[in-house]
Amino acid sequence: MKNLIRAAAVAALALAPLAVPASASGEPRAAAVIECPSGYVCIYPEINFGGQPWVRRAADGSMKDLPTAIRCRGSSIRNNSDRTARVYEKRNHAGRWVCITRSGGSIHDLRSYNLNDQTHSLKINRNDCG
Repeated sequence: MKNLIRAAAVAALALAPLAVPASASGEPRAAAVIECPSGYVCIYPEINFGGQPWVRRAADGSMKDLPTAIRCRGSSIRNNSDRTARVYEKRNHAGRWVCITRSGGSIHDLRSYNLNDQTHSLKINRNDCG
């Protein structure tokens, strides 16, 4: 019986939403950044790598049209692959773009490149940025 009660308590905790603790000033703390796995390119819907990222394994290659979950919503990007990544403002790798270097390259705010909330396609290359 004790094991059944303990299992139910553990299950309830696992399903409970995580609360963001308040700081000493009473303000909620920023949520933890969801890390980008090794070998992937991650596009985040908020600046400074906030929100649930859309992830793409670099080995799977480019995308001419990003899925609706991140299309027109990307605000920051991290590249943890051994390839370079370019995010474009239009479908089919057209329009303005920015290149993110390999092995941990990142852009914390796409507003600096006039590409915030304008992510439409992604090109993954073996060549250098430039």
